Amino acid sequence: MKKIKNFFKNIPNQFKKIPSKIKLKCKGAKEILTQGNGKVSASMIVMGLGQLLYKQWAKGIMFLFIQISFIVYLILMGATDLFGFFTLGTQESNAWYGIKGDNSVVMLIMGILSILIIILYIAIYIANIKDVYRTQCAVDTLKKPASFKQEMGSLLDKSFHKTALALPVIGVCVFSILPIIFMILIAFTNYGGDIVPPALVDWVGFENFKKILSLGQFAPTFFKIFGWNMLWAVLATALNYFAGLGLALLLNKKCVKGKVIWRAFPILAYAIPGFITLLGFKFMFSYGGPINYYITQGGKDAVGFLGLDAKWTARFIGLAVNAWISIPSTMLLATGILSNINTDLYEAARVDGASSWKQFIKITLPYVLFATTPVLITQFIGNFNNFGIFYFLRGGLYVDGYFLASDTDLLINWLYNMSIDNNYYSIGAAISLVIFIITSVISLTVYVLSPSYKQEETFR
Repeated sequence: MKKIKNFFKNIPNQFKKIPSKIKLKCKGAKEILTQGNGKVSASMIVMGLGQLLYKQWAKGIMFLFIQISFIVYLILMGATDLFGFFTLGTQESNAWYGIKGDNSVVMLIMGILSILIIILYIAIYIANIKDVYRTQCAVDTLKKPASFKQEMGSLLDKSFHKTALALPVIGVCVFSILPIIFMILIAFTNYGGDIVPPALVDWVGFENFKKILSLGQFAPTFFKIFGWNMLWAVLATALNYFAGLGLALLLNKKCVKGKVIWRAFPILAYAIPGFITLLGFKFMFSYGGPINYYITQGGKDAVGFLGLDAKWTARFIGLAVNAWISIPSTMLLATGILSNINTDLYEAARVDGASSWKQFIKITLPYVLFATTPVLITQFIGNFNNFGIFYFLRGGLYVDGYFLASDTDLLINWLYNMSIDNNYYSIGAAISLVIFIITSVISLTVYVLSPSYKQEETFR
């Protein structure tokens, strides 16, 4: 608890350091503004003009073409898309009068794209000013400025990393950042339910978050699912981790015979696609499955292991099935790490009279935790957002006391039920944003406080 308190106490100190970092960056800007000559000023007004005045024709024309293209884009599309981002449409469609109307969702996407294009243009504009200032510095010190051919050549040599990363960065912006921003912004609109295009969508601020956390039918369900989600993530991660570690320790014992065979069973379970395993377990625990078959053959009534009233039974089955799927990967990871531990440490511990439990607590566990903390955090996030377990075991059930959810659903399952099955897109987006905040805060806090971050040199 003390470490956690100190971590959060140090956050204001980290923010205090930000102005000094900004000053260092602003120093270069101040230098350009105060010492830049007329040609630098010319490039501030018209991109590429300073390069043209220095007779760097290719670069000057390229920057000038970019500025002209950007202005044309703003006139033809950009300004309209940017305006549409804030309004999300003003003209409703009317099939009777043949009025097409505005599509708010398309306008939101195009608005985000226009903002990304503006940010890209600003970055190029700054690069243009820095470039002409570098040329000025070279000329003032009687050095020959790099030619366009030399600079293009450096893109395949010294600056090859920029060339190699350019296309992936553009791809990430279009196919990753754009959808993420779109999803985040949907959480601040009333998109969903009856309000879907051609109806106009509108900005509603934090209204969706209020609905989830404090109002009506959403809040009770959210807090019930959130409590179970946290318990599930902790239990599933701890069970998978320590069971996998225990299995690895057991198989590392010299007295165990046929280690290859024993390792093969968990690996086979891991190799089978997860959803097939889940569907298999669903059949096993169903009313017509083999388990209930033997129960009824014994003269008892069939048990609804995954039925409407099987709250904790279904939860324990979910934990067990998840362990069956996940333990092998932890076992394989732990086996590799355990093989690297210095055996002299155990020899010294035995000489000092340390029991097997003491050796595990003082040597094995710290070493394995140090090496696997990032993996442990990843497993926690994976379990927190484990959509498949209860979707395949018990998907489609809605239980009394829950709004469009069952008592085994996680937040990710509820998000799916709300958005995909029932068109509550804005509420679903708000839930996904809450999930992101929770998992990122927990993950960052745990990692920063862990030995993997604070004592990097300890086990080297």
